[in-house]
Amino acid sequence: MRKALHNAEIQKSFAQQAQKFEEGTMSFTKQEYLEYTVSCIRPEKTDAVLEVAAGTCICGRAVAPFVQQVICLDMTPAMLHVGKTAAEKEKHSNMTFLLGDAEELPFLENSFDVVLSRLAFHHFSNPKRCFEEMARVLKPGGKLVLIDMEAAEEKLRTAEDEIERLRDPSHVQNRSREEFLQLFREYRFSIEKENTTKIPVSLEAWMELTQTPRTTAEEITARFLKDLAGGKATGFYPYEEENSIFFCQRWILLIGRKESL
Repeated sequence: MRKALHNAEIQKSFAQQAQKFEEGTMSFTKQEYLEYTVSCIRPEKTDAVLEVAAGTCICGRAVAPFVQQVICLDMTPAMLHVGKTAAEKEKHSNMTFLLGDAEELPFLENSFDVVLSRLAFHHFSNPKRCFEEMARVLKPGGKLVLIDMEAAEEKLRTAEDEIERLRDPSHVQNRSREEFLQLFREYRFSIEKENTTKIPVSLEAWMELTQTPRTTAEEITARFLKDLAGGKATGFYPYEEENSIFFCQRWILLIGRKESL
């Protein structure tokens, strides 16, 4: 029951966000980071790629010109519809969009050369199960690519996650670098790439993306202003620029290679 309720919360949140995910002003679609991601993956023409909790499959679409096949799996129909429409406009003929759950991937073991997930793990109530499923469907010697927001320092993690959930109730928890690395170690991956990039985000645009209710947005803004004034820290390290409030998300990129048989 708890899982069903959380999945419903995710679907509700991302049905609202779907169209805005494709707006070039949002950090989620910035071309330079997508190009950087593709260069780190180093895709090959014969690769079969799976993007898990793909949303509009922004990353999968970026890698599609360089591989044989891309499957984008997500549990929110509206996100998949936006992604499929964009893929058709971009003339990607090697992409499939599939409704599904990251905890129960509908594929056989050892099916893909690359499995990736981008900005999704903080929504997973059972991240270990999702990682296990991604590892299961990945071929021996294949690459697992994980991109997500890195948690604030330990003493500020509770404050950070509280604000994240105010803004988007489908948020569960940001994880630390060490927590992500532990997953790779547990499932016997060797780390080939590790990088953290600071991504500037407008507080106003961040809340508009999730259509945060006005009173909640005011509460979040008040917390940021107190932090700016030297009060209780939010974990976001806000700053002001051109009379607007900004903060930097810390995106961690990890690429691990699955141990060969």
